[in-house]
Amino acid sequence: MSVIFFDIGGTLADPQVEPDGSLRLRPLPRVGAVLDALGEVRQGIISDPGPGDGAAARAANALAEAFPGRFTDPALVHWGAKDGRGIFDRAVAGTGGTPAGACVFVGEDVRERAFAREAGMRTAPHPVFTRAALEDRPVFRARIGLPDGQGPSASTAAMDGTEAVPVRVVSPRLVVAMVTALGGEVLEHAGFTVTVQGPVEDLAAADKFAEDLLARGDAVFEGEEPTPGTTHVIRREDDGRLTVRRLRFSR
Repeated sequence: MSVIFFDIGGTLADPQVEPDGSLRLRPLPRVGAVLDALGEVRQGIISDPGPGDGAAARAANALAEAFPGRFTDPALVHWGAKDGRGIFDRAVAGTGGTPAGACVFVGEDVRERAFAREAGMRTAPHPVFTRAALEDRPVFRARIGLPDGQGPSASTAAMDGTEAVPVRVVSPRLVVAMVTALGGEVLEHAGFTVTVQGPVEDLAAADKFAEDLLARGDAVFEGEEPTPGTTHVIRREDDGRLTVRRLRFSR
């Protein structure tokens, strides 16, 4: 039987520290419906509670308050940094015999999903795609063109009813989204144009490479003045993708 593990911050809920130091989780849109639709599928948590003594206990209390009656099996709740495959291996080992290939990790962070796949798990970039991950169906990044007379709010409303999640509004007539093949078909039947760019994981890895170059100071955005340490120039395309051009090899 499959087991689904969710990250919390940015995936299930937005965390908020209250004035008294307690932690509160605000469930994100569509999450409740996704969890309800999973029925009897076993569900757990793999999440970093942050630093400090008692952080895991505070996170556990906040989780129980935000999602009462869910995530009640302590063997499926794992607190810790997701900076390698170790925590994902431990999560699989704690399932009581479920193979890694029948486990799914749902999280918004591309690097964490890569560690989960190293451990043999399937992954999903958003709770909306949990069922697709269980069924081994891919998620794509796509350009969603809006019909005449409709704005971005119309595309959001249409996506809310299917396997699609908006990522970025490029213009009043164009939205970049994550979709499955099923989600794309539903949007096309509703009058939207859907242009698939490629698998989310492949494109996310390319974006992450560009973001890491920027974070290290090895790259600048196109139009900015290069520094002596600049080895790459990053361009943001009209569809939101980050493309990389090498200026020179680093010394």
